[in-house]
Amino acid sequence: MEKTFKYIIQARKAFIRLVDSLTVEQLNHIPAGFNNNIIWNFGHIVVATQGLCYLRTGVQSDYIVKYGAAYTKGTKPTYNVSQEEVDDLKILAIQTVEQIEKDYNAGIFTDITPFATDTYKEVMPTIEDVITTTVGHDNLHFGYALAQRRIIKKD
Repeated sequence: MEKTFKYIIQARKAFIRLVDSLTVEQLNHIPAGFNNNIIWNFGHIVVATQGLCYLRTGVQSDYIVKYGAAYTKGTKPTYNVSQEEVDDLKILAIQTVEQIEKDYNAGIFTDITPFATDTYKEVMPTIEDVITTTVGHDNLHFGYALAQRRIIKKD
């Protein structure tokens, strides 16, 4: 799993570079044909991984996901995100994965409640399945963000 965590961090750093290359206005812009924006896609990967690992697994039902209400599945942008929130999300993108890795290594995910994600419909009986799925989920949203950037740069 060490390599999987390393890959998640590397992919998130690439997403952060994309975020850093745009203005707050560009991050908040919802391109034609989309119902969200680049910062929503970024915020979504930050909150989704925590929700999947701690809440959906039943490991820590009282876990608080910062910004969860704004970026969880089924939401869409309802306000313009500030630079302060962008900066906080960038920190959380890395810190939360590092914390999940520490908790994984400490064995807190040994006994999880299996569940199926809405996106992939596969039942995940182990935390390793959940963490591996994070790689695909993060990159799915990174791909959306790259497509949105192309549209924004044309406008």
